[in-house]
Amino acid sequence: MRMVGVFKNLPILAKQINTGNTRKDGNMRMKLAATAAIALSAMPMAASADGEVNIYSYRQAYLLEPLLNAFEQETGIQSNVVFAKQGLAERLEREGRNSPADLVMTVDISRLNELVERDLVQNVDNETLEENIPENLRHPEGKWFALTARGRLIFVSKDRVEEGEITTYEQLADDKWNNRICTRSGKHPYNIALFSSMIAHHGEAETEKWLEGLKDNLARKPQGGDRDQIKAIAEGVCDVSIGNSYYYGNMLQDENQRPIAEQVRLVFPNAEGRGTHVNISGISLTKSAPNRENAIKLMEFLSSPKAQRIYAEANTEYPANPEVKPSGLVAEWGEINPDNLSLQEIADNRNAAVKLVDRVDYDGE
Repeated sequence: MRMVGVFKNLPILAKQINTGNTRKDGNMRMKLAATAAIALSAMPMAASADGEVNIYSYRQAYLLEPLLNAFEQETGIQSNVVFAKQGLAERLEREGRNSPADLVMTVDISRLNELVERDLVQNVDNETLEENIPENLRHPEGKWFALTARGRLIFVSKDRVEEGEITTYEQLADDKWNNRICTRSGKHPYNIALFSSMIAHHGEAETEKWLEGLKDNLARKPQGGDRDQIKAIAEGVCDVSIGNSYYYGNMLQDENQRPIAEQVRLVFPNAEGRGTHVNISGISLTKSAPNRENAIKLMEFLSSPKAQRIYAEANTEYPANPEVKPSGLVAEWGEINPDNLSLQEIADNRNAAVKLVDRVDYDGE
């Protein structure tokens, strides 16, 4: 794998990683990073070269490196990666048909849907991908495919919330939880996806009532990220929060955050009914795709059992391929019964969900 660049709005760091050849000279890395940071925004990635595939990624490099190294060992195809926290869709639009990017790897259905709505990705009609990835976890026309899934779970205090006291998303609006819930911003894509799923199941009017009830139960103004809500439970600020499963897993794997995470218990909402809402990380083939054949080979590889195990374990997520069972820490949490609602339907409800968040003034702005 070759890391071409790392961006956070503007290029701030760049480094090169060649499979099996890690540079140990820190000063040299600093010089390379400084030079590349100045030139990177104007420097195209290698395009159309034999044996390569170019990736724009919202997923961090450390998550991709073992996968792409395994792909190169199996196929001889080298992967070139540009990482960014945001702005890749805009970059693809600027580059147009001259873009060197073959693939976009991202998290959250809203970002995948943005690529579709901007007409930046193309259909992939591929038997291997359709066999490996369930219908509800891929675009109807093959414009994106899920690679991993994460549950949007409820976290509760082990000391202050009894087992079985809350079991559904709907119960978050019950009066008994008044002043006992913490969440991040209602406008964050992870919450918007959850609210969109509620619209799909209950309609806009009922979801608005539910959202008002949830807001009334907040112990503080929405703030921070999912990890911060778990910390708030540990600190006694609230008793209940909403968060993605992999954040909890990552905290358990961090010796400094493990004591905090161990103070909460996981709840898989609606496990006995329609199932727990899941979001995804996924992949799309760009319209320009100069290395289309290699890109599709990588998509097939990433959906395979071998890659699915590597990818899911690296970030405590669930494999998208149903043939691959969760392992390690995720397996210890027990079975997840995922909501089989089409993620495309969730994406289609996004605008309605955003309007509801504004209408009830969820964030208290």
